[in-house]
Amino acid sequence: MNALLDWASNGFWGLSAWQIVLFTLVVTHITMISVTVFLHRHQAHRALDLHPIASHFFRFWLWLTTGQVTKEWASIHRKHHAKCEQPDDPHSPHVYGIKTVLLQGYELYRKEAQNQDTLKRYGHGTPDDWMERHLYTRFSFAGVVAMLLIDLALFGAAGLAVWAVQMVWTPVMAAGIVNGAAHYWGYRNFEAPDASTNISPWGILIAGEELHNNHHTYPTSAKLSVKPYEFDIGWMYISLMRRLGLATVKKTPPRLALGAVRPVADEQTLEALIQNRFELMAGYAKGMRQAFNDELVALKARRADATVIRAAQAWLHRDAEKIPAAIAPQLVLARAASPVLDKMVVMREELRQMWLNRSHTREQLTADLQLWCQRAESSGIAALQEFSLKLRAANA
Repeated sequence: MNALLDWASNGFWGLSAWQIVLFTLVVTHITMISVTVFLHRHQAHRALDLHPIASHFFRFWLWLTTGQVTKEWASIHRKHHAKCEQPDDPHSPHVYGIKTVLLQGYELYRKEAQNQDTLKRYGHGTPDDWMERHLYTRFSFAGVVAMLLIDLALFGAAGLAVWAVQMVWTPVMAAGIVNGAAHYWGYRNFEAPDASTNISPWGILIAGEELHNNHHTYPTSAKLSVKPYEFDIGWMYISLMRRLGLATVKKTPPRLALGAVRPVADEQTLEALIQNRFELMAGYAKGMRQAFNDELVALKARRADATVIRAAQAWLHRDAEKIPAAIAPQLVLARAASPVLDKMVVMREELRQMWLNRSHTREQLTADLQLWCQRAESSGIAALQEFSLKLRAANA
């Protein structure tokens, strides 16, 4: 009886409370790394290849700690990208509401996992070997039961709490925070065609998934950080695995290469614009912010009211379809009050059409780009002139 009570109190390991907490943090961290490296970057987006040893370890660990079926996860995530912020998006906070996604994200996931059309259409290329068919998918529940028994054996009654944290960690962090908060709050490096945001520039707690706007901008990249101040711990592990021969990176975010300024924009300039459009437009947005600040200084010097343009500050660099209807009238007033900002908004949209236009030939688009650069450099607006020179120096 005493031995049984001792086991219930301490388990076989007999660890202290803080050691149990440390163990829980370590195992949940391994689970998040398994999700981001294996399920997300490797399976859903094929951004890297994994050695069979690494791949099977991640599959086993996820079966043990989440009961996750690879095909379901990859299918639902691929559908999310294909239908992002649309009615068919499995978990958009702009469709279901932020509260629903944060608190009931796992239920949304389970509902979509029952959709056989989703699995058939988006589940291609996921594991279909003997282990997957006869164990990981067929008995997906068995892994978490085994984990419960292991935790109880190691820690006694405290193992139940350890297991409970393991079970809720991924649904809360991935299904809730990433799918919810990362499409609702945060900062944006790029004007991606959805509402994705970066929750934090330091991707540690959710293994790099905090950098969600970066991911939606470059979905097939194995690296989620793009700015010097950003940190993606998932990429750190991938880099280590690559050195050990356990991973092969297929793609990372494109980097804009600058050379000598060409006399005129040519087809290579057009190709550089198309390939690096997100980075270039982020630079254009920076120029718009500088022009905005210059306008504020000019208005202050004239002792004029800057309230109108201040109200539209956060929206001047956004795509027209991303601007809420309630904000549109403020933007109209701001542009009317500032010919400089109006010119930059107009020319930004013209530039955006360079890669959206499907009816013009490349020769026509190149000619349009040449005229755009000429107008930018003769506009008298420093931000436009500097951007045009940078564009003419860009290499594909």
